[in-house]
Amino acid sequence: MSPDALTGGCLCGAVRFELTEPPAIAGYCHCTRCQRRTGTSSSAQALVDRGALTIVQGEQLVQGWCHPDGGMEKCFCRSCGAHLFSRAPDGGARMTVRLSAFDADPGVRPSFRAFVADAASWEPIPDDGLERFEEARAG
Repeated sequence: MSPDALTGGCLCGAVRFELTEPPAIAGYCHCTRCQRRTGTSSSAQALVDRGALTIVQGEQLVQGWCHPDGGMEKCFCRSCGAHLFSRAPDGGARMTVRLSAFDADPGVRPSFRAFVADAASWEPIPDDGLERFEEARAG
């Protein structure tokens, strides 16, 4: 792994990745899919350039799943089930990495909340001053 790269991986350590460019921005997604995928009210994730992320170990264990109605492909470790990242199924440059998948501080903090219209009724969104979007954040 590169000494300047941000590194991360799954819970069991079988999948490891490195990111050669810092994340551009981070935010919380409150969509129903993220709630069901994480078992929480939102998912904290960083937006990255797909070309900057390299899986350096365990690529054969990365399983992707894409909802039949579209959206980002959700990728996780087939061995331990840890959620790692989402990527555009068409191979586009757009990608998000779960903040919890990084080994150390990724250097970015959530600055927005997306899909607040779908927020869980059982956990109110905090009044934290972050920019809010009823649906997806554009760009």
